[in-house]
Amino acid sequence: MNLPAQINRRTEDYQQSDAAHHIHGFVDQKALNAEGPRVMVRGEGLYLWDSEGKRYLDGMSGLWCTQLGYGRRDLTAAAAAQMDQLAYYNMFFHTTHPAVIELSELLFSLLPGHYSHVIYTNSGSEANEVLIRTVRRYWQVVGQPQKKIMIGRWNGYHGSTLAASALGGMKFMHEMGGMIPDVAHIDEPYWFAHGGELTPAEFGRRCALQLEEKILELGAENVAGFIAEPFQGAGGMIFPPESYWPEIQRICRQYDVLLCADEVIGGFGRTGEWFAHQHFGFEPDTLSIAKGLTSGYLPMGGLVLSKRIAEALVEQGGVFAHGLTYSGHPVAAAVALANLKALRDEGIVRQVKDDTGPYLQQLLHDAFGNHPMVGEIQGTGLLGALQFVEDKATRKRFANENDLAWQCRTFGFEEGVIIRSTLGRMIMAPALVATRAELDELVDKTRIAVDRTARIAGKL
Repeated sequence: MNLPAQINRRTEDYQQSDAAHHIHGFVDQKALNAEGPRVMVRGEGLYLWDSEGKRYLDGMSGLWCTQLGYGRRDLTAAAAAQMDQLAYYNMFFHTTHPAVIELSELLFSLLPGHYSHVIYTNSGSEANEVLIRTVRRYWQVVGQPQKKIMIGRWNGYHGSTLAASALGGMKFMHEMGGMIPDVAHIDEPYWFAHGGELTPAEFGRRCALQLEEKILELGAENVAGFIAEPFQGAGGMIFPPESYWPEIQRICRQYDVLLCADEVIGGFGRTGEWFAHQHFGFEPDTLSIAKGLTSGYLPMGGLVLSKRIAEALVEQGGVFAHGLTYSGHPVAAAVALANLKALRDEGIVRQVKDDTGPYLQQLLHDAFGNHPMVGEIQGTGLLGALQFVEDKATRKRFANENDLAWQCRTFGFEEGVIIRSTLGRMIMAPALVATRAELDELVDKTRIAVDRTARIAGKL
């Protein structure tokens, strides 16, 4: 294999320099320095190559980002052309530019009709930071400034900045980074772990009713919004029971609490619908977007607003004291525009819904439906999650499930496939352009990794 010309240093040199200068996310840095990170040098389609020449099938689309896979010449050409024409300008000083206008025109043609405005950011974390201020500002404008409290879910994830991690429910992040006022949480709708003797439908309704109980506890007059991912991403690709979202929406409407969907992972075709809330059949007031917006080729996110919110801010709000240097960056906007056109014009979202999505789900059920290590399979579209279990009949989980899942992830790398572990679940989300043959490879190599893990756990 021919590596790019600039990759001419030994892997150990890169690793030593990396250790000298970087602190990586969500890792024990001292342990990583001793081990040495993989140095990825090239990507094409669904595949990555490291500095040693080893090839990996990327079963996680980077971080749920690369909807179109790696090496799309149309996206890189869009970036280059925009750099030549207008490499940067801001949206301050009463200015705008064609790239961001055309992006928004296309974005809102793909969204349901009750959305009208967007505030662009650089990431999903920023989108959720902006969400807090925007929601609180909305309630100020409509004469209810006391509505400040945001409610999230335990084990939800909304980013790693201070306010975004506070909205999320990862307690270890709260312990490391603190909290902010006026944020509360309810339980996650994770039936396999917490459902007990309840049916999934009963459990889904009970979890949703916790939102009503929390609103009443805090006072509906004080609660601004409820934020949640349509399905939990970093928390384990957890899909709520079907009874969950209709009840959540009913409660939010009854108590006039804004329903805020974090679509950072679920957006742009991942479930076979353009946005995950469409798959689950509910209608949020706001959407936080990022990742698949540009297929990860450049950083870009945004907060999409319903007409109800946007009209109040525009017609009654006056100056909104908010802005980001790179909000609506011309080059990022041009790449996002090319990306959305490709997803639309090449029929990729429809392909996920009608062909490759159902195919992946069938592969997972065929490979793991009777596997002694797997207690539950969840997913839709090009999303899949395997729940490790010690005893299927009782849904008893392994005491060391984190270690087993991490070991499975490591086995995956050894087999040449990138899958992710979180708690006792193995998760995958390949690029939306995956072929049936590539999905076969993904599941075959994942099966080998799971079998190797099952032998360690005494299940094979």
